[in-house]
Amino acid sequence: MRIAPPRIAALAAALTAFTLALGCGGKGTGTEDAVAATPEELAAQIAGNDELLRRGIVEWIAAAGDPPTQPPPEAVLTSARILQEQIRFLVKRDSPTAATIAALPPELGRRIADLVAASRQLVKLSAGARKRKLKVGDPAPLSELVSHYRKAERRHRIGAHYLAAINLVETKFGRVKSNSSAGAQGPMQFIPATWKIYGRGSIRDPHDAIQAAARLLRDRGAPRSYPRALHAYNPSKLYVRAVSIYAKLIARDPHAIHFLYSWGP
Repeated sequence: MRIAPPRIAALAAALTAFTLALGCGGKGTGTEDAVAATPEELAAQIAGNDELLRRGIVEWIAAAGDPPTQPPPEAVLTSARILQEQIRFLVKRDSPTAATIAALPPELGRRIADLVAASRQLVKLSAGARKRKLKVGDPAPLSELVSHYRKAERRHRIGAHYLAAINLVETKFGRVKSNSSAGAQGPMQFIPATWKIYGRGSIRDPHDAIQAAARLLRDRGAPRSYPRALHAYNPSKLYVRAVSIYAKLIARDPHAIHFLYSWGP
């Protein structure tokens, strides 16, 4: 699906309006028709946004290197957050998920199916948890985080894609600054008692926390058995499935870490 340049701004505006409609349910906003879109229309929206997102990522890389040393530009942030809302919509029980995915090009459909599956695991994992206001801030540059993942991979033989996926699931790459309800701290969410075993330096420093996560995973069975090691990190099959799906997507899609890094809490 190629989008002619004159259509890009109009499509971006339409996608933004569509996503806002999804977020508010369309009630009393005059956008009920957008919310009631057919699976084919939803698929077209997703495919159009994917093209904008990937074009923006290519431009971001061209300007700031790969991995980028600068924050995502507004175009990438907008398209990434639209994708995030589209996934949240497809996770809902009454959404036309299967039909929408079937209407997408095969590789894009596979990617969206993975994102929906991972998100569903996390929704189930957080079911019943008390909602609380999160403290958020800017994460470290993606270039720094990737260098930390790769250093841990060299030293401890833990896949950089798994460390990135944990960083995503735990704190959206350090964007969430709050402690967990169980008292876990820092970008990789360590309980202080566990930090005493695996941590060196500061629990809130991305480099130190990522290296500590690699030590824990190696000690608990990775890379031979990532599921077992991830279960030691967080004893939930839902958590293991979500992290594993994200890790495999990051390994498979060279742009995945860029758009996942741009997601909000």
